[in-house]
Amino acid sequence: MVHPLTLDPDRALPAEPTLRGIARDLYRGVADLPLVCMHGHVDAGAIARNDGFGDPAELFVKPDHYLRRMLVSQGMTNEQLGVSRIDGRPGATETDNRVIWLRFCENWKLFRGTPTRYWLEHELVEIFGIDTVPSAETADQLFDELSEVLARRENSIRPLFNRFNIEVLATTDPAQSSLSEHARLADDGWGDRVVPTFRPDALFELNRKDWREQIHALSRASGIDVIDYASFLEAIAQRRFAFAAAGTRASDHGHQSADTSPLSAADAQRLFALALDGQADAASAAAFGANMLFENARMSLDDGLVMQVHPGVLRDHHGGIRDALGADHGFDIPVTVEFTRSLRPLLEAFGLDPRFRLILFTIDETVYSRELAPLAGAYPSVRLGAPWWFLDSPGGMARFRELVTETAGFYNTSGFVDDTRAFASIPARHDLARRMDAGYLAKLVATGMLRLDDAHETARDLAYELPKLAYARR
Repeated sequence: MVHPLTLDPDRALPAEPTLRGIARDLYRGVADLPLVCMHGHVDAGAIARNDGFGDPAELFVKPDHYLRRMLVSQGMTNEQLGVSRIDGRPGATETDNRVIWLRFCENWKLFRGTPTRYWLEHELVEIFGIDTVPSAETADQLFDELSEVLARRENSIRPLFNRFNIEVLATTDPAQSSLSEHARLADDGWGDRVVPTFRPDALFELNRKDWREQIHALSRASGIDVIDYASFLEAIAQRRFAFAAAGTRASDHGHQSADTSPLSAADAQRLFALALDGQADAASAAAFGANMLFENARMSLDDGLVMQVHPGVLRDHHGGIRDALGADHGFDIPVTVEFTRSLRPLLEAFGLDPRFRLILFTIDETVYSRELAPLAGAYPSVRLGAPWWFLDSPGGMARFRELVTETAGFYNTSGFVDDTRAFASIPARHDLARRMDAGYLAKLVATGMLRLDDAHETARDLAYELPKLAYARR
């Protein structure tokens, strides 16, 4: 007998009956709050154009490298899942979306126990009204059903944005971006609902193969001829102010290290000159990147942008995949990261300044209780970002609350951020976070550590108020 795809109304809530009853009550109080999505990677152009989502392979499989990475880990290739090679070699990439969808459906069981499965089931049932379980046998039927649903006008991105009750969504944009799509959104009255985020990483990685091309693009975007370190700083500051004028709330920095050691102007100029000559090595790039984290913190005092830092990822672990397909195809791997000494220069300079706000993310959860919670519990400028990337899972969220709350409390955290390119998964991600927080708060209530009315207020703050407060312009 084939059972329909359904959602347990108590999914992710505690199993123990007393805790579950309290958690249900807390979850009901926050389930329908607006979504504040302050750290994401949805394409602003798609919202400006009010794009549709094509067919199921275009929506669920091809753009989601964390869905694909599970299939790749089981022996498929990204090319078999529709990813085009940089060299455009004919026949190398599967172009039949029905075949791509079949490959996903026949491997549905691989996602058991993962947050990806939770998000996908929520999307299929809650958003698109599908109750057919993906499988090899149902793949064609599902493809046709979903294609028909996705073709409806109400399932293009702007109507779904409204239906999801998204109050504000931040995109992530390179420093050289013209922000033309955001200008178009502003003209349509969406300027306060979709805001850019300043992401300058490519400009700070001196040993990137395309670094000089990035600098030329910065010169064009800023109108400043970037010829040395001084003009580089001037151009970065100009772009930050341009972003701020377009509604930006935050800058975003994904360096491998959290080092914030500043350089003298002379040393920074020397490294910049080496890069212009194509001679920067990994050590030079690391030192310059650390300096630029410090400099961007300093600039935030003037333009009011909140600073997000998320170090500790070795990106594109397999060079052959990167060279064949480009960056960001599921081979980003966490590494150990140190915060306490690394952030000291920055926090000694700016950590007590009321104009400064620093939100710290990590996927090295060994530092939650040892470093991050004590830092947030000491410096008024520091907030802990939500569990994300590999940790925005039920277990990851539960461990986060257990490890940081006793030291940092709830109010030195950012509230939930969803960090996704997969637009349709946004409400599922917020839903899971609200359920997990309800479960944690229920345990505090049941053990006499927290009053029920305080738990209700805290649940609302975590889901809605804290993200707005953490990302408010300073």
